[in-house]
Amino acid sequence: MLSMEERMDHFWLTDEQFAKISSHLPTDTRGRERVDDRRVISGIVHELKSGGRWPDAPREIYGPKKTLYNRFVRWAEKGVWVELFETLAHAGGPPAQVLIDSSAVKAHRCAAGGKGGSRPKPSVARVVGAPPRSTRSSIGSDARSPSC
Repeated sequence: MLSMEERMDHFWLTDEQFAKISSHLPTDTRGRERVDDRRVISGIVHELKSGGRWPDAPREIYGPKKTLYNRFVRWAEKGVWVELFETLAHAGGPPAQVLIDSSAVKAHRCAAGGKGGSRPKPSVARVVGAPPRSTRSSIGSDARSPSC
């Protein structure tokens, strides 16, 4: 069992939280005795919240990284996570605690910086009346493909 100090430094499901989901966890396992579900789920949530890699999970707190990863993937394939989320969403509670949000914003490659488009930019030298410091391309602008 974790000490209070370790629990404060890392994510750990409370007794109340684990009681809400424990009846929805799969029990049809074969082979070796399964690592404690509470420990593994706490490790999975820790990694998902922190955005870290599976190997970054503290082994002494959550167990082997391979166990965390394998349990996450197997339960995803079985639909366990979806069932848990649906159960928790139907249980009520503040919307901020049951909301799952994702955003994807697509931008044209020109929006990432660089020269800022294909319009010509006046040379500083031209502004003050000096001759241009570079020559124009011999290829007409109609023949070139626009980069943006």
